[in-house]
Amino acid sequence: MTEIAVRSIPFTDAQGVEKTLDDLGADVVLVVNVASKCGLTPQYEQLEELQRRYGDRGFTVLGFPSNQFLQEPGSVDAIMEFCSTTYGVTFPINDKVKVNGRNATELYKALKQTPDAGGKAGRVEWNFEKFLVLPDGEVRRFRPKQKPDDPEIVRAIESALVR
Repeated sequence: MTEIAVRSIPFTDAQGVEKTLDDLGADVVLVVNVASKCGLTPQYEQLEELQRRYGDRGFTVLGFPSNQFLQEPGSVDAIMEFCSTTYGVTFPINDKVKVNGRNATELYKALKQTPDAGGKAGRVEWNFEKFLVLPDGEVRRFRPKQKPDDPEIVRAIESALVR
């Protein structure tokens, strides 16, 4: 699969509409599998901070709720309510997905081919794994415990936005 192809893989938004990363109108997209009942859930705050800081420069966070780690049992409507009332989330939250296994969505199957900084590709380790998709379709992978406001992630976003 060519890198640019990642941007054209369809996914389903929270309203049931099929979209692609290219449809978002953002040059740089941070794809994150999210969960409301996880120890890493406070990362929503940093994700929203990134959205507010860079959203008008061609960047968006894109949240994909997943219950594969048994920490996102609610409906999409309940998840969206939680995100907006608890963390003031303004970035798109999409339909629930599977990120691992044979029933993983096509987007995650493609994203997981990207190795992290240590050279490891494959399964999503946990909630809040981050995939930064650049304008040319290149993907950078950041593991769950690396916070969204980590300088390495911020530098990657900023350098992609000035291209």
